Amino acid sequence: MDTEAKVLRDLSAYDIQQYQQNRYPVLFIDYVEEAIPGESAKGFKNFTFNEWYFPAHFEDEPNVPGFIQVEALTQLFLMTFLTLPGNKGKKTGFVSIENARFKKKIIPGDRLDIQATLKSYRRGLARGTSVGYVNGEMACSAELFIAVPDVLNQFTPAGKHL
Repeated sequence: MDTEAKVLRDLSAYDIQQYQQNRYPVLFIDYVEEAIPGESAKGFKNFTFNEWYFPAHFEDEPNVPGFIQVEALTQLFLMTFLTLPGNKGKKTGFVSIENARFKKKIIPGDRLDIQATLKSYRRGLARGTSVGYVNGEMACSAELFIAVPDVLNQFTPAGKHL
């Protein structure tokens, strides 16, 4: 891993979009407090009552759907390796999501603080964990395995690209 990469701090939603391809209505992190390329990232998502999915999930008891929680965890995790030199703005794809856990209901008004750790990054394959907290209490977590096809395809046999 590139230990000489610059630590990034205070990235707004606009800044985040320079590193990853997610856009409204599926950009699920609001702010990156710190990204240490090749190591870790921390940031958050504020869930407001006017999110597009709350009326359907559920009208009488709105809460954040599990797939959105996983996507928020993943988008913060992307910042651990898309901030490495040469990866900025590249497309990514899930390889696997393992041991996803949902420990606390997330409701309108909650702020999900996320901490992501990159365990390995080789040949366009990133593996690590992401954990989300609400008021200091673990709300959700997942082990993630993500591919960067543009990088990975440089190491695959001809005709076998993603």
